[in-house]
Amino acid sequence: MKQIFTIIILLLSLKMFSQIKKQKDIETIKSMCGCYKVTFKFAETFNYSNDTTYTPSKNKIAYALEWIDLTYQNQNNLIIQHILQMGNDSNAYIMKHWRQDWTFQDRKFLIYDHDNKWNKKNVDYYSSKNKWTQNVYQVDDSPRYAGSGTWTYIDNKIFWENTVDAPLPRRERTIRSDYNVLKRGNRVEINEVGWDHKQNNHKILRSDTANDVLIASEYGINNYVKVKDEKCKYAKIWWNKNSEKWKIVRDEWELVFEQNDVISLKANYNDKPLWDYLFSDEYSNKNEIKNIINNFIKQN
Repeated sequence: MKQIFTIIILLLSLKMFSQIKKQKDIETIKSMCGCYKVTFKFAETFNYSNDTTYTPSKNKIAYALEWIDLTYQNQNNLIIQHILQMGNDSNAYIMKHWRQDWTFQDRKFLIYDHDNKWNKKNVDYYSSKNKWTQNVYQVDDSPRYAGSGTWTYIDNKIFWENTVDAPLPRRERTIRSDYNVLKRGNRVEINEVGWDHKQNNHKILRSDTANDVLIASEYGINNYVKVKDEKCKYAKIWWNKNSEKWKIVRDEWELVFEQNDVISLKANYNDKPLWDYLFSDEYSNKNEIKNIINNFIKQN
């Protein structure tokens, strides 16, 4: 009887610890929200190409002001939308940027294959236990990449990391054709002034008929330094005005994700990319948005 009682106490303690840890994770994820000065830095570190004329990508450094909005939250999900603001007055240029959704113990998500194709992945309970999946979406809310990991708190460091395949980044999509998969080593690390997104990436050429070919490696670090929310005033105003439209877009994509085990997307429709349509005020109601998204989905 004493042993049974001890086991019950132990199980209750473990459950309580798990709940406390989960809540701590949620607060950590939410701490990434707010107004940030961002520095994007990327450098190609090694090349493995057999092409003697190979030219590495130039080092990339860019700066931005970004409003990171907690758009939705429930017990197991957080939707975080990034909004770029270029300028500090009413004439500032505002652009919807990438989106990150965090899901606790997610057992079903999309994994990038290559050439604008994603496959649905299902994992068992034990593979997802106590892990958070970061689902990352493009500016038009189409899929980008997804991977799971555990938030870790050790030696005064707070971080989450994983390795996952992704499409080419926007900074290289129009200038590189020698690779078609970026294997991303992602590390999100919280610090005293904000957070960092560190990346150890591999540029890979992939096909259906041959083994992957490693072309080059790169290191990237995006530094997010928190500033007063007031600095992102115009990004906040823009998002408050446009967020309902983008909820419609998210909902339409969710239907696509639910209904398909494989998703292949066209790069263009009538010579225009998807974001060009969705960024336009011409497409604002549910049927218009549904139709334009469907025009980009290849029939498998």
